[in-house]
Amino acid sequence: MQRTLILYALLCVAFTAQSQTVLQKFIDHPALKHASVGVSVVDMTTGKPVVENDADKSLTPASVLKLITTATALELLGENYRYKTDVARDADDPTRILVIGSGDPTLASEAFHGNQNLFFITIADALKKVLQPGKEYTLYVVDNLFGYNGISPEWTWIDMGNYYAAGAYGISVFDNSYRLFFNTTDRNSCPRILRTEPQINGLTFRNELSLNNTGRDNGYIYGVPFSSDRAVRGNIPAGRTEFSIKGDIPDPGLLLGETLAIYLKQAGMQIGKVETTREDYLAGHCTPGAKQPYRAGQVLCTHVSPPLKDIVREVNVESNNHYAEHLIRIIGRKSKHDVYADALEAGTTYVSDYWKKRGFDATSLQMYDGSGLAPQNAVSAQFLTQLLVYMYNTSENTSSFIGSLPKAGQEGTLKNFMGNIRYSGKIVAKSGSIGGVQCYAGYLVDGNKKYAFAVMVNKFNGTRPQVRGAIEQFLQGL
Repeated sequence: MQRTLILYALLCVAFTAQSQTVLQKFIDHPALKHASVGVSVVDMTTGKPVVENDADKSLTPASVLKLITTATALELLGENYRYKTDVARDADDPTRILVIGSGDPTLASEAFHGNQNLFFITIADALKKVLQPGKEYTLYVVDNLFGYNGISPEWTWIDMGNYYAAGAYGISVFDNSYRLFFNTTDRNSCPRILRTEPQINGLTFRNELSLNNTGRDNGYIYGVPFSSDRAVRGNIPAGRTEFSIKGDIPDPGLLLGETLAIYLKQAGMQIGKVETTREDYLAGHCTPGAKQPYRAGQVLCTHVSPPLKDIVREVNVESNNHYAEHLIRIIGRKSKHDVYADALEAGTTYVSDYWKKRGFDATSLQMYDGSGLAPQNAVSAQFLTQLLVYMYNTSENTSSFIGSLPKAGQEGTLKNFMGNIRYSGKIVAKSGSIGGVQCYAGYLVDGNKKYAFAVMVNKFNGTRPQVRGAIEQFLQGL
């Protein structure tokens, strides 16, 4: 027995020495010479660190922050939670049809590869059966659940107006994004704007694009929520009869109402005015206690979203910012029901408090959104591995959470990471990257080896492929 214990102790010492060697080689990589590097690798069986470096330092996580957002959403709402969008009569005006948003980001979404128009077709079919032919109705879209700030105040100008920085509101439609199509065959002029899909009434563009011969999309659309003025800058490939870039729909609630009106008219119904709650909501800031602008009556039909576990998987596999921003706001609205309370702030506050109550040291966590797009977001590698261990060993949502993470070398944002090596398919993780930031956090499970890991690199001086390669070598060395 004594000899066995001595042998085990010697093996542990050797293993620790090897891990430290691998870690030091990673930190000393030339591409990381001037970088801040946080590393935490924890054995989930014992709960003890395997290897770490500046594990308690707050660093910018980029999209790795989505792990915190999705874990909290699963814990609060449960894996089978579904958003419900009711279509109802106004109790005070039976000719006024209300579309009451619940913050569902999946309405007419591309993410689940179904018929994007099915939402409108289903609603039109249901209303045709209950509304009187020959009578004119109005549509009032209740999209005020999260207020109308829509975006984080910490997002940068270069992001606002682009599809990956789409606003989050009580009503979402078409992933709150549109495609702007160009003809780029004339190499002596700016790309010629053709159309948007879907069509958005009143949207205008100041075209400052140029053409390139690299074939790369470097085009960006700039603009703020609820403004119809957009600027298009950067460069896109020359020689295309059609080329598109994506932007953020300025007023998704209104677009949903206008699109639904088209379907209802095609079904033979008379539709007049289409409005949203925005103007009434903004007026309510100055007149607290004013009469509610609508009163929901008979529910005519209800649209139900996919279950939360599927939405969370979309967030983590495809790094869907839009879905993540809706999740952080529904977390906030569940904790503060007043539509005038800032849903984003309430959500980030709830997240911090939730994990504090479970014994986490949340002092390293600074959240300014749910997706990780804000450069001011910060968290430590240690907090991430603590959360990962909790979700693996303690949570009732373990299978949904782990199942939401892409397999390295096989799918999603990790399809080209850790491929064709012995850990391919044995690592599931979330990646995160914005300017000067490259992070990975997740699980490495190989036989009896069960690790939670977080590797965070900020302000690297090498190229991104070099940094990714260094992280791959480090994980492979474990």
